[in-house]
Amino acid sequence: MDLALLERTLTERGEPSYRARQVWEWTARGARSYGDMTTLPKGLRATLVESVPFSTLEVVTERASKDGTSKVLFHTADGHPVEAVLMRYRDGRRSLCLSSQSGCPLTCTFCATGAMRFGRNLTAWEILDQALYFRRSEPVNHAVYMGMGEPFLNYDAVVDSARRLPDLGITHRRTTVSTVGWIPGLRRFVDEVDEPIRLAVSVHSADAAKRSQLMPVNDRYPLADVLAECRRYVELRRRKVYVEYVMLAGVNDSPADARALAAVLDGRSFKVNLIPYNPIPAQDRQLGAQVPIAPGNAGGLYDGSSREAIERFKSVLGRARIPATVRLTRGRDIAAACGQLASMR
Repeated sequence: MDLALLERTLTERGEPSYRARQVWEWTARGARSYGDMTTLPKGLRATLVESVPFSTLEVVTERASKDGTSKVLFHTADGHPVEAVLMRYRDGRRSLCLSSQSGCPLTCTFCATGAMRFGRNLTAWEILDQALYFRRSEPVNHAVYMGMGEPFLNYDAVVDSARRLPDLGITHRRTTVSTVGWIPGLRRFVDEVDEPIRLAVSVHSADAAKRSQLMPVNDRYPLADVLAECRRYVELRRRKVYVEYVMLAGVNDSPADARALAAVLDGRSFKVNLIPYNPIPAQDRQLGAQVPIAPGNAGGLYDGSSREAIERFKSVLGRARIPATVRLTRGRDIAAACGQLASMR
């Protein structure tokens, strides 16, 4: 729902200013079409059908996982692919994983999105329409900006869309924006966003050379500078920062790696999410993934850490009083898990 286009259309028709609010309220509550909006005159509903597309996205395919996760491939009006995910949990959580870009220009080597050709930033309406698609089927209550793209490369659209999510039933405290550490956007987020939106930062190694190999952005914005901004967030907002750490066998999962991570964090400011590695589907590698050979990574293909290695890593953090949890993997069988979102179509 492009509200800017909606407001222009209503103004040109001489409609009262409250009409845009009515349309948005119906849409946010899960209306499936203009026809559902019974408080609008029939003539106006017919005009909107012709003049303002009900969604800025076209659904291409939808896949369902055996664990209840759903993944949808959308196309924007100009043909760019976008994927979004709904994760369903037994405790009643309905969590959305939203994309902020079509593709991603930052090429983290363990992430399928980095294998795609970068398209463009998404508008705030294109981000919201991912959420609205799922909202039309069922209530939703959590959202993470961890899909395709680096959110802080598209700062304005991400923040604008996040500020509207409470209308869909997703409070700010249940919204998380995840960054690889793009400092210009991160600094703006710390300074400008007063709403209690959560912050997550991808680290994946505390060793500078190793992190640069995994995440080339580290050469431009070193981890020490990123963590300094995160500590400013903690001081200003009184909320912890979530550290994302993907576990790669023989690369970043040793006790020494855990001690290095503990040395740059503190339990007052950070909580670590250890993420079992989700392999990049073979077709995504064939269509452009550039995966370097890492230590213990013969042939250039990453392997996920064993459960035992993850538990050892977690124990080291625990002894250093750094809280850590192991993320529950969802949607791996449909390439919907963390790091797997990509479309070459």
